[in-house]
Amino acid sequence: MFEPHIQRVLDQLKPTDVVLDVGGWASPFNRANYVLDFNPYETRGAYRNFGGKASQGDGPEQFTKDTWVQHDICSREPWPFKDKQFDYVICSHVLEDLRDPLWVCSELRRIAKRGYIETPSRLAESSRGWESPHIAGLSHHRWLVECEGNKLVFMMKYHVIHSHWRFSLPDSFLQSLDESAKMTFLFWEGTFSFEERLLFSQEEEQSELERFVRSVSPYPEWRLALSARARRAEGLARRVVNKVRRSI
Repeated sequence: MFEPHIQRVLDQLKPTDVVLDVGGWASPFNRANYVLDFNPYETRGAYRNFGGKASQGDGPEQFTKDTWVQHDICSREPWPFKDKQFDYVICSHVLEDLRDPLWVCSELRRIAKRGYIETPSRLAESSRGWESPHIAGLSHHRWLVECEGNKLVFMMKYHVIHSHWRFSLPDSFLQSLDESAKMTFLFWEGTFSFEERLLFSQEEEQSELERFVRSVSPYPEWRLALSARARRAEGLARRVVNKVRRSI
């Protein structure tokens, strides 16, 4: 979780508030009274194996083995909690990994009165150099996530994002980002909305990825224009070759 927001969440909580951490296995939120995760209690804090923090927030763990609920949160089975059972729910750096973040969002707002959601920003997830100079974002992440007011928007992280530099942002851009710009986050109360942005063709995918990159303007126009001319020339050459083949 973005470090300044840990304290902001803690400041929002009353001592009597019942808190759930969803997907907190690798670095659970110590103030949470319950944790819901696919992995068992005994394996919690896995980030310590990679030099990260085994937990988040000060103080001892408020959850116990008995309140660590092991469950596949994408199973389309209602989570084992009542409506609005929790005063606060935390779901940090989980949704971008999941096969069904829309279901998880629906359950988050069902079982809690308010909460905090955090994912990598689309800027960070579209940048090369986080994991590899040839890969945008992290290779195991499935979704690009944006926040529009009180709404989370999910778009599949189409594989074409790795196929050409014009669909992603350079590693130098990632290094220039402030830490807060690397996160998409939502503090919500009562409810929030969510949707998936659907694209139905390779042309739509490429157009949207290129539109986003150009909105950030990391590349000079002359380079983009030169690339476009090269693609047109390649397309023309392919059409000529195909025409010759058909005539033979």
